[in-house]
Amino acid sequence: MTEESASPAGRGAQRGDAALAGVLAGAAGLAVSELVAAVVAPGSSTLFTGGAAVIDAAPPWLKDFAVEYFGTADKAVLLGVMGVVLALGAAVAGLLELRRPPWGSVLFGVVGIVGTWTALTRPEATPLWAAPSLVGIGTALVVLRLAMRRLWPGSSGEGAGAATLDRRGFLVVAGAAAGTTVLALVGARLLSAGAVAVKSARETLRLPSPTTPAAAVPAGADLGIDRLTPYVTPAADFYRIDTALRVPQLDPAEWSLDVHGMVDEPFTLTWDELLALPLEEHYATLACVSNEVGGDLIGNALWRGYPIRSLLERARPRAGADMVLSRSSDGFTAGTPLEVLRDPARASLLAIGMNGEPLPVIHGFPARLVVPGLYGYVSATKWVTSLKVTTFAADQGYWTPRGWSALGPVKVSSRIDVPRGMVSAGAVTVAGVAWAQHTGIGRVEVRADSGPWVPARLADTVGPDTWRQWSASIPLDRGEHTLEVRATDANGMLQTDAQAPPAPDGATGWHRVVVTAR
Repeated sequence: MTEESASPAGRGAQRGDAALAGVLAGAAGLAVSELVAAVVAPGSSTLFTGGAAVIDAAPPWLKDFAVEYFGTADKAVLLGVMGVVLALGAAVAGLLELRRPPWGSVLFGVVGIVGTWTALTRPEATPLWAAPSLVGIGTALVVLRLAMRRLWPGSSGEGAGAATLDRRGFLVVAGAAAGTTVLALVGARLLSAGAVAVKSARETLRLPSPTTPAAAVPAGADLGIDRLTPYVTPAADFYRIDTALRVPQLDPAEWSLDVHGMVDEPFTLTWDELLALPLEEHYATLACVSNEVGGDLIGNALWRGYPIRSLLERARPRAGADMVLSRSSDGFTAGTPLEVLRDPARASLLAIGMNGEPLPVIHGFPARLVVPGLYGYVSATKWVTSLKVTTFAADQGYWTPRGWSALGPVKVSSRIDVPRGMVSAGAVTVAGVAWAQHTGIGRVEVRADSGPWVPARLADTVGPDTWRQWSASIPLDRGEHTLEVRATDANGMLQTDAQAPPAPDGATGWHRVVVTAR
């Protein structure tokens, strides 16, 4: 069946169909690329390698903006924005193919070339990683051309002025493209056996009991104040900030850790060998360098694992080495001072457990690094597969060339959790947490409206590697008040009041909360 499309209304409908054809072609191509990636390697997904490239190229200020405004939803926001951009680009390709053939196809081809190049330049890529982008863009081009044969004026390319629109044929192609998209996505999901296998392996895993158990949490470590952050953060509530758009799925049976570089005895540690080692448990508070003053990108948990210093002793680092470059399975790297990891007084772990259970997949299963006293960007590598003993002069972690400090010691910090908003006038309980990992908190003080500082009551703690709860009673009259908190570490270092953003080495300043007493 044919219909004349020369009228303005007909041309408008034709352009709308062309844009729709581009979107459907792009969606079908992307879905097929996901199906191919499920067969080749989940990490080779065109969408996710493209997103990873965006993250890699993002300047520090943009990363800070995303974390500040979107928090742990930053990756979902990025994928959503990418989806909108790709849909708009596909619509433009459809319009170009209608009005200026073959420029729509050329646009799709350019996207395919960029996607292929992006996939092949990922740190863990193999030549097969080109397949998802190539097959996907081939699918998109076929769908686009089939649709355009029903929208082109005639099929002979006589120009935009005079041919006809095969509406029924176009709807058939559009339906087939939509069906292809759905089937490919369902197939990709069904073929994601790796994720299913890893989930099953984690659920059936029983961690060996630690040879060195953690010290018991004192009864007074949690003050029991409503809305005060608990001393131990449940795994489900623990913050997640990393560069992985798609969470790596590592089967522990196939996992191994290479310890190499400037060492006399390089070796590879398998999962079974790790489980057979004498494991330790320690409580430690981890913090993200992107945490704003008063932010919640911090958590305290019980970690089970093997001391990293013991791994390094086995490898025997050579003279001159001063850094360990840890690498994740997805290519992320972190540079940690060698002396920190060899410090016998610091519980730096190759961790496999969190709060008595195997590590959650999003927090690094099967193994990750936990280093008390350093921000995560220089120490807390998840899904870790390599420890390279090297030097700061020879190697850099992922964030250092992007403007962040090579060293990331956690700064003395404190936060007010309660009260917030409206309070009753009179004696008001102010409470929160303070931290100075690996040094410990010695004092916390609170004040209202720049008045005198009031010493807070400090809760008990397991040790210097964890945060401490605190509370104080402050009298407040009716009206608006500004509450402030500051902490002093166990060595007498007072938290600075100088306001500074997270970049390049962590935010500083006193946390302030405005409340209204009535």
